[in-house]
Amino acid sequence: MNEWTPVATVYNPLRAGSIDGTDVDPHDRAVWRAMVARYVPNKEVVGDPHHTLFVSRLNRQTTEEKLKEVFSKYGDIQRLRVVRDIVTGISKGYAFIEYKEERALLKAHRDANKLIVDQHELFVDFEQERTLKGWVPRRLGGGLGGKKESGQLRFGGRDRPFRKPINLPLMMSDHSFTDRQHTRGERQLSNERARDRQREKGIDRDERWRDRSQDREKGRARREERDRERERSDRDHDKERKDSKRERHRSKERDSKRVKDESRHRDKGRHKDRK
Repeated sequence: MNEWTPVATVYNPLRAGSIDGTDVDPHDRAVWRAMVARYVPNKEVVGDPHHTLFVSRLNRQTTEEKLKEVFSKYGDIQRLRVVRDIVTGISKGYAFIEYKEERALLKAHRDANKLIVDQHELFVDFEQERTLKGWVPRRLGGGLGGKKESGQLRFGGRDRPFRKPINLPLMMSDHSFTDRQHTRGERQLSNERARDRQREKGIDRDERWRDRSQDREKGRARREERDRERERSDRDHDKERKDSKRERHRSKERDSKRVKDESRHRDKGRHKDRK
């Protein structure tokens, strides 16, 4: 309980998926993906991360000029970037603003949150990607916040902090430290078991793919064998048909020859009778 804080100081996907930051098992698949992800922050991003604000829930029509007009009243802006789709150029609904001075950053963080710009209520927070250790973005199952409709809620941020866990009183205070150690050990064991299950899932998936590949190979071999049997049967049938046709032709020839011989013998007999 002493380690609990309403806002995360280190990003942990398992804790972020918990309403009070005390869950020991993930409750959705996105948490699994975030736990096994190995995310490296974008090295091409420039500027001081400790002087940078993250502004989201923007109107898609809000421009850089409009944001600069609104946020410049808190202090001098060093850089401002609205994140846009690389293909269409349409705003993705969030931006990063870097101030020259830290006091301007703190003032904007305090006063600009929930500000209405172009009929949209803004959400303002410090940049997390380069400042929060272990950060995993939303697209990999991490992030903070989220919508209830999607079922992928994340806690520990300014918009949705952790709730205070229920602290049940202990019957024997002498064992409180031992109990905390035991609970921490159980959590570590649960995390290890979760990672083992994830690895086993990967192994099982590989085995299933290997079995399917072997089944496909066996099926292909059976089909090829059936095709070869069919070809042999067709060849044998053709041979039998040709043999039968040849035999019929020979039989006709023998019958014709016999008829001719008989006719010749009759003609010779008649000729002798005349003499």
